Amino acid sequence: MQIFVMRHGQAKMIAPSDALRPLTENGVKEAKIMGQWLLENSLSFDCVFVSPYLRAQQTADAVISQLGNVGKRQTLSIITPEDSAKDVHDYLDAVCAVEQYQKILLVSHMPLVSYLVAELSSDNTMPIFQTGSVAQIDYDTDKMHGELIRLMSPNQVVS
Repeated sequence: MQIFVMRHGQAKMIAPSDALRPLTENGVKEAKIMGQWLLENSLSFDCVFVSPYLRAQQTADAVISQLGNVGKRQTLSIITPEDSAKDVHDYLDAVCAVEQYQKILLVSHMPLVSYLVAELSSDNTMPIFQTGSVAQIDYDTDKMHGELIRLMSPNQVVS
């Protein structure tokens, strides 16, 4: 199975609450760049899991607008910035065993995205994500861990 972990695009610093911080114009551009990159690499998703925070929802909207159709989109309350990577790992193992997903995209936040890549990878790699970046993990559902294949940022895609 392929798991793609994405950090939301650049967000405004000022908002009524952290959960309500919207993307900047550049953040929308970053998300669209990565959506186009995913499309160009023939990546379609059985499911897109998205944090309920506004900036993650807007990032998912922009990515999906580039991809076209995705199998399913689900807001997942356990992937906000301070949530547990282990809890997310357990959830993904349970859901993916039942649903038989082959490719999923998870749109979330720092620091969770770094902790989650470490939790899902056999070598515990913990990359630092730039805004809009996507990590690809080749995940073995039987062993319940995988290998970080690559981490792509919007800057690398347009360079």
